[in-house]
Parts: sequence; C-alpha cells; structure tokens
Amino acid sequence: MDYTKLLPAHTGKYVGENDLFLEIFEPDSTVGGTEEAMGRPPLLFVHGAFTGSWMWSKYIPHFVDAGWKCCVMNLRSHYRSRQLDLSRITFEDYLEDIRQVIGECDTAPIVIGFSMGGILGQKLAETADIAGLVLIDSVLSREVHDEVPYLQLGELVPHIIVPAPVREETSSIDESAEDIAFQRKYLAMESANAYNAFVFSPESKGISVDSRAVTCPCLVIKAVGSDNDDRQGRAMADRFRGEYLGLWNTTHTGVLIGQRYREAVERILEWLKRL
Repeated sequence: MDYTKLLPAHTGKYVGENDLFLEIFEPDSTVGGTEEAMGRPPLLFVHGAFTGSWMWSKYIPHFVDAGWKCCVMNLRSHYRSRQLDLSRITFEDYLEDIRQVIGECDTAPIVIGFSMGGILGQKLAETADIAGLVLIDSVLSREVHDEVPYLQLGELVPHIIVPAPVREETSSIDESAEDIAFQRKYLAMESANAYNAFVFSPESKGISVDSRAVTCPCLVIKAVGSDNDDRQGRAMADRFRGEYLGLWNTTHTGVLIGQRYREAVERILEWLKRL
C-alpha cells in the first residue's frame, strides 16, 4: 500500500532557490473550532536521511483531524524537491533549508524531527525562534553520546553519496510487509557529507548541541530495544529539560511507519494540548 495516497487534500509549493517542496495541510475546521486552530502554531515536520515528506504519511491525518496546520518539508534534493548534486550538499545546507521554510510560516512553528531531522532540529533550536521541539528517535548529539555512548560505533562513508538502505526483510517486530514495501518504493540516496557529519565513528564525534541555548518546550520519543537505548533517550530529554517516552520493542522506522505508530502520535497530541 502507498500511504501517500491516503493523505487528506492539501497544497504544495516550491520554496527558495533550491525549490524545496513543501506540503501544507490545513486543519480540519470541524474539529477543535476554527478560532482555536487559528491560534495554534503550525507543525513543521522534518524528515530523516534517505527519506522525504512521504515518511510522515501515517502521522499527518491525525494532526490535521485534531485541528493542527501541518507543514511537511523536503530538504534539498529529497523526494519532490529539485534534484541537486548530493556530493556537494552539507549538514549546514540542510539547516539553511529548514530556516528558509520557517520563513514561510506566519508564526514560529513547532518543529517535529525524525532521525537526522531530529539532530537538525536540535542544532536549529540553538538559535531559531521555534515554539516547541519534538524529537522522534533522533540522532544523538555529541554531548548525549559522551554521556551514554553507542555500544558499537559506526563508520564514515568513504564515497561521495550514500546509497539508499536496502530493506531485505519482509517484516519486523513492528512493521508489516506493506510497511516495508512502502519504504522500499521511496528510499533514496543521501549526501555523504551530511551523513558523515552526524555519524559516530572512531574518526567522527557527531554534532555538538548547546542544550542551554534551547529554551522551547521539548518532547523526546525513543524507539527502545535495550536499556542503553532507554538511557540515551532519557539523557536527551534531561538535557532539554523535556518530557520523555520510550517505546520498547519498536524499530527506528517503525516509530513512523509501523503498526504501533499511533502510540507516538497520541503522546505528541497529548503534549501539544499542554503547551
């Protein structure tokens, strides 16, 4: 099943000189009242590496139905954004893309970032005016990794681009065959420069984030498969003085696409109500 086909009606536009494709979903006026919806900040969804706005397809209808305006962006050279030379794109370029999209928002948005989008959101929040930050199975900052390191380090990519991940399995503990087939359809290449900036390896120590400079409310959601995963999630939440949800026995991509994705959605909606 292609979950993008189930998305509610929306508009799309291209932003800036790099033609960043931005999808805009207006809130359901029958839920929560139009006045309440108009007083809310928009939600800005930032995808992870190898993906695009399509990765949020299961999430978006729930937030629209709850009365939230959703702005779902694509970083340069991702999904329907204009294709550029990935070998020249950097982590800092992606930060600039998010700043450019924020400039399209009428008010400061709540940024919801997944994986690479999470570490981009953390770094952005040091200086940007945002109303909130939700980190969904985010890449760790250098500071969190120093506190609770990965049990096994990764490797720097020696090539100019990173090929799309290969999903050879037909299902996982929280993803159906349809969930994985959907990802296989859309997963694409990634910038090696950007990837190497946040990976932890013997040569690389990831992205440093000054959590003291981040003053907005924060929610951390972590896919948890071990005690170490849980400690990392709690350490991240503690650094941002935020709330924490550890979802045991879920996978990295399953948190967005899998059969238990609604557990994360419901917690985010609950957190949003209390802002």
